Amino acid sequence: METDYLKRCFGNCLTQALAEVGKVRPSDPIEYLAHWLYHYRKITKAKEKDTQEKIQLKEEYDDNLEETKMTQILKREEYEIQQKYEKCHKPLISVASSTKKTIFKQENTKLLEKEALEQESLPGTSNMLSEIPQQFPSFDSSG
Repeated sequence: METDYLKRCFGNCLTQALAEVGKVRPSDPIEYLAHWLYHYRKITKAKEKDTQEKIQLKEEYDDNLEETKMTQILKREEYEIQQKYEKCHKPLISVASSTKKTIFKQENTKLLEKEALEQESLPGTSNMLSEIPQQFPSFDSSG
């Protein structure tokens, strides 16, 4: 049971530390072992922190990539909807403008007809129109 606890807590760390003490053979092996374990723990924490930061950056990158893809999809859909809208409403606009032109032409025609009728109803105007060519003297080429 004690060995399981030591393996779980120290793992390979204690074995490496004792191997280092045996190789270096410092004058104070306990102090050296303490410093070695402290340094090991500091390095281990820095590696864990670095690993967590890399994981977080990877997640943020993946999220940004997904957001970018979604934005592109939405822009494409918006463009397609706009194209469909313009396609559907373009004939209505041209129909509306041609209808306006037709109405305008009809109104102009009615005004001309009305003016013509008024001129015909004025006294003496109908006879004047038929007499106008007769009032001008004919020009001969001899003259």
